[in-house]
Amino acid sequence: MNPSLLAWLLVATSVIAEVVGTIALKHSDGFSKLFPSVAAAACYALAIWLMAVAMRHLDMGVTYAVWAASGTAATALVGIAVYGEHLGILKALGLVCIVGGVVMLNLGNQQ
Repeated sequence: MNPSLLAWLLVATSVIAEVVGTIALKHSDGFSKLFPSVAAAACYALAIWLMAVAMRHLDMGVTYAVWAASGTAATALVGIAVYGEHLGILKALGLVCIVGGVVMLNLGNQQ
């Protein structure tokens, strides 16, 4: 498998681990519940490790930007879909800007 493709798959898996960790963090009730607290810490550690491994083959700036933006957008969408958080015009516009920014970073990386 192409090392770059594998690296991006690791970044995607890292984003999933980050989002799952954030969900666990919400359920930890301020780290007062053991299982969600341990799950949050484990998921965050896994996310960072996967991103570090991916950066062996990817540029640091683009990798971190894609990871952070994707995690932010995915977490916001989970909040809306699962926890009934409000999706207003500004939040929707912000999500569009995040996705657009990631696309521009990737296009700029190809130049």
